[in-house]
Amino acid sequence: MAEADPGIFGGLARVPEVAVRTAEELDARLRGADRPFIVRNLVADWPLVAAGRQSARDARDYLLRRRRDRPFVVSVGQPGSGARLFYDDAMAMNFRTLNAKLQDVFAQIDATEGKPDAPAIYLASIDMHEFFNGLHEANHVDLGDRSCLASIWIGTRTRIAAHNDTPNNLACVAVGRRRFTLFPREQFRNLYLGPVDNTPAGRAVSMVDFHAPDFAAHPRFAEALRHAQVADLEAGDALYIPAMWWHHVEGLDPFNVLVNYWWRDSPRWLGQPQDALNHAMMAIRDLPEDQKRHWRDMFDYYVFENGEEVVDHIPPEARSVLAPLTSESAGRIRAFLLRALSR
Repeated sequence: MAEADPGIFGGLARVPEVAVRTAEELDARLRGADRPFIVRNLVADWPLVAAGRQSARDARDYLLRRRRDRPFVVSVGQPGSGARLFYDDAMAMNFRTLNAKLQDVFAQIDATEGKPDAPAIYLASIDMHEFFNGLHEANHVDLGDRSCLASIWIGTRTRIAAHNDTPNNLACVAVGRRRFTLFPREQFRNLYLGPVDNTPAGRAVSMVDFHAPDFAAHPRFAEALRHAQVADLEAGDALYIPAMWWHHVEGLDPFNVLVNYWWRDSPRWLGQPQDALNHAMMAIRDLPEDQKRHWRDMFDYYVFENGEEVVDHIPPEARSVLAPLTSESAGRIRAFLLRALSR
């Protein structure tokens, strides 16, 4: 097995490791964590991990026996374009997205394995319950009372640009090796984020090529690296990524499988902050400066500070959506927004 090229990653801080022996210990670690951490061998007893240790073909056969007969969404890079799924020179995607049966995807991986110009092939965030029979039941982490989305990520060697996700994330390497490079939330200004509406996978990504950073074009990236942490994971290892932490992800072997769990600490009926940001770009960003200053004050008053002076002069029974939100009052806001946006 070839070693991963350390490149810029060799001198970066390492994500700390913790020892976890029981589901209760993992739960306690997760509840108190505001930084990433690694748990070695957390999922080493999974049947999928055992199959992958036999061979990549055994891992694919294991998955094929449990697949449901339905098309999977797969991203396929251009032959010879390398492992980076990103933009091309015209800021279009450098990969195609299509629907295919899993057996056909794996046949393509078999046919191109070992070829220097093999295209990157990537199945991203596949719902384990909807696309497989019994896979989650045989290969899962006990996360207690958390309501999680369990996804599987399958592919050849790939490089996924640094991005962040709204939920908390427990990422478990099942087959192959993964390298994560992580940055605290506040480092977004130093990552040179690309478009918010034209993205490889729905989130704005760093425009920096981590394998060949151009510090002349992206000088602030050097500051981001001062705060970066690297996690090199083997099959069976797991990494906790707190909500909104930026992470660059690499599948390092010819065949790689990751299972991850996303969950939010906030209620499901709350809206998505990214939607509010997108709306603010449309409604506020291009206003005159004096109006923008006023709206900044309004956001501070109603959202970020949200002090008692907002409601203490209103009878409690009349505070409506200014009171702490419930699923019912959040639904009223959602309905109001849908009516307003449809005009």
